[in-house]
Amino acid sequence: MYSTATLFRRIDSFTIEPVSIRRICVYCGSSPGKSQVFVESAQALGRELATRKIEIVYGGGRRGLMGALADAALAAGGRVAGIIPQSLVDAEIAHRGLTELQVVHTMHQRKAEMTRRADAFLILPGAWGTLDELCEALTWAQLGIHHKPCGLLNVDGYYDLLLQFLGHAVDEKFLKLEDRELLLVSGDLQDLLGKMTQFRPRLSKIPAKLETQ
Repeated sequence: MYSTATLFRRIDSFTIEPVSIRRICVYCGSSPGKSQVFVESAQALGRELATRKIEIVYGGGRRGLMGALADAALAAGGRVAGIIPQSLVDAEIAHRGLTELQVVHTMHQRKAEMTRRADAFLILPGAWGTLDELCEALTWAQLGIHHKPCGLLNVDGYYDLLLQFLGHAVDEKFLKLEDRELLLVSGDLQDLLGKMTQFRPRLSKIPAKLETQ
């Protein structure tokens, strides 16, 4: 069982300095996508984080953008930790050349451990799994369960329609503008990393007391 007491650092002050990022959790697709630009963006991210000595925490896969990200970071001398459920290890999807590969029992444990380790979240192109992870990270930020920056790299306009939908959700008053602004967005990697390092958590809410298991 995981609880917010063990998963997240409680912050009781209402002012805080920009976050210190030593580990970034990267969510991305296990497919390479249609365009080579998606693979190149994952490789560029891996190299950049290695250069900055920021450890990557990701889903532990060897295929698609996940594999491209990990391979590029490792080739540049970076550290990469993969968190993967046993079922995907059994399916021979795990990356065996990582700095660390942690095998867990369930998909939920996978996400919980990735969240626990990370100082920030960065989203590359992906589909159902990536969107699920993005939405959970943002929902927990909205509820005050964590206060970590969430950045979306909008590679070649891939997420344009998602961003349009979020604007629509704000217009229709299902999403507050202040909560929409929890998602940091840029099509440029350096700009996005700059936004993430300068992110100041919004501590207007008492962290929610939730149990996850």
